[in-house]
Amino acid sequence: MPKDGALARDAWTNPYLTTATHLVSGAAAGACSRTSVSPLERLKILLQLQPSGPHVAKYGGIWKSLLLMRREEGLRGYWKGNGTNVVRIMPYMAVQFAVYERLKKVLNVTSGPESTGRRLIAGGMAGACSVTVTYPLDLVRTRLSVQIESKNPKYKGIVHCFRTILREEGGSRPFCLYRGIGPTLAGIVPYVGINFSVYELIKSVAIPYYVPPAIQESSWNMSLADAYLPAYVKLACGCISGATAQSLTYPLDVLRRRMQMKGLNHHFAYANSFQAVWIIHRTEGVLGFYKGFWPNLVKVAPAMGINFLTYEFVKARFNGVPIGLRWRTGNS
Repeated sequence: MPKDGALARDAWTNPYLTTATHLVSGAAAGACSRTSVSPLERLKILLQLQPSGPHVAKYGGIWKSLLLMRREEGLRGYWKGNGTNVVRIMPYMAVQFAVYERLKKVLNVTSGPESTGRRLIAGGMAGACSVTVTYPLDLVRTRLSVQIESKNPKYKGIVHCFRTILREEGGSRPFCLYRGIGPTLAGIVPYVGINFSVYELIKSVAIPYYVPPAIQESSWNMSLADAYLPAYVKLACGCISGATAQSLTYPLDVLRRRMQMKGLNHHFAYANSFQAVWIIHRTEGVLGFYKGFWPNLVKVAPAMGINFLTYEFVKARFNGVPIGLRWRTGNS
């Protein structure tokens, strides 16, 4: 392990270098995590958007649905819309991590559990910023993901999808690209806040078991602390935080997807979010708000583990901390 943290200290105290590091690290983390779980991400969206009823529901269990996707669309079907998703998730996670790290300093967040409330606030604000910046790409990604393979798909690509939505639904007004952002913000703000706060809370409990006291006592040296945590600890922290946050906010994610489909699927022609909630509850019951929950839970746990692990690895490299993806404990 590193004995001289001068490079890390310089990076930590230089605001411009630090922000650039967080932006690049967040973008890399987003691309790696989303690509790795793209099949489950697409299945979740398909389950959320299919109508209810034994005669109209096409997708059922996770494994059965994945096999059906493979049979109908081939292996490429698992990654349909992933290009758009990566284009969206890279700036999304870059902004999210950069804003969160900056707000931690503004709010004087410490490494202990006493700062959990401030982490929750910082995470929520970071989530709101990242969603606002990248929401149009999320809308386009959803539309492309639900298209079943056909000779004449409505949308032929990212640019064509943007143009079609603007022409048919907005009269060239960009506001239509933000359809469903209300429930999205209502879901993302607590989701990101819970995700960050639970992750760092669990990690703060684990750090004393792996990090030497001399490293823990210096604030800037906390950028070195992650070097002492084995990869499986970071993965576990990310898995737990992602699963916890998603379980608590999932109904709002379903509502967001339904609102985004206006103009493509007549089953989801809701006037507003309140009408959508009322209709979903009336026609599908409480379980309608949890469609696709299990494949999403299977997806989000490893996705968040990979996300945080990649972010901290890339950030450490940029900060001059010569660490690898350590899977064993010890200080060697």
